[in-house]
Amino acid sequence: MSMAEGCQEPVRRVISASRRTDLPAHFPDWLAGVLAAEKADVRGPSGRTNTVDLRPESVHTIVLWSKDFSGLLADRCSLRSLLGKHDQLYFLFTVTGLGGTNIERGVPPAKAALDQVPALIALAGHPRRVSLRFDPVVFWREGSDVRTNLGFFPQVAARSAAEGLTDIRISFAQWYGKARRRAVRNRWDYVDPDKEVKIAAAVELAAVAASFKLSLWSCSQDFLAEVPGIRRSSCIDGALLGELHPQGAPASRAKDRSQRPECGCTVSIDIGSYTQSCPHACIYCYARPVPSP
Repeated sequence: MSMAEGCQEPVRRVISASRRTDLPAHFPDWLAGVLAAEKADVRGPSGRTNTVDLRPESVHTIVLWSKDFSGLLADRCSLRSLLGKHDQLYFLFTVTGLGGTNIERGVPPAKAALDQVPALIALAGHPRRVSLRFDPVVFWREGSDVRTNLGFFPQVAARSAAEGLTDIRISFAQWYGKARRRAVRNRWDYVDPDKEVKIAAAVELAAVAASFKLSLWSCSQDFLAEVPGIRRSSCIDGALLGELHPQGAPASRAKDRSQRPECGCTVSIDIGSYTQSCPHACIYCYARPVPSP
């Protein structure tokens, strides 16, 4: 190792908040508390608790995942002010068009959600620091008809393009055991179509995205990247976060091996916990316990 290499600053960490629950929407008090304390005691899926350093000088980017950023934008629990101490925020904003329905009972209706986008861009400081997620695409049966939220995608694409966003991420619902049991409990007749149906739907989505000059990315479903116009997503992308960082600080580009094999995300530390059960009550959710209110 050369002297120059030995004097390099350590790569600062990317914080994910969170894949495991919707912290901005439902746990802003907890999130604000750990940001104020500049550390978080996080219980991981294995049950082990780790302390995560949240000092601004140690954090490269805070990536925030949510279906409702209205509380953060209103500075609930001083969350917006506390996040302002950090160099870079990146928002992954899920809008499926199902908010307020029996599928996503606790989620805001789609128009109310999309109306948050301009304020999110202003807070992020650049439209490339905001990505909408049309995730998941869901199919279900009502009587003899199969229904889906695919028809809402043009509205998501149009609003994204109008606000200057460049990226939309998609996936199809993955029916893990607990989600299947929840659907049965709620007497909801979900449909999990075969791969050919999903690819045909993805072709339609890619055509819509292209018409708005948007980049379309598939999240943890590599077969969708077979469709022209769709690329494999790194929802947390160290190369992009480094490019966008106000001081040009690099972030790790290594694959996050704590995620699923098909996940393209780079290394981050997730500070959410599956014990923080999300009240959005999405029937398809992989993170929630089986019972649904």
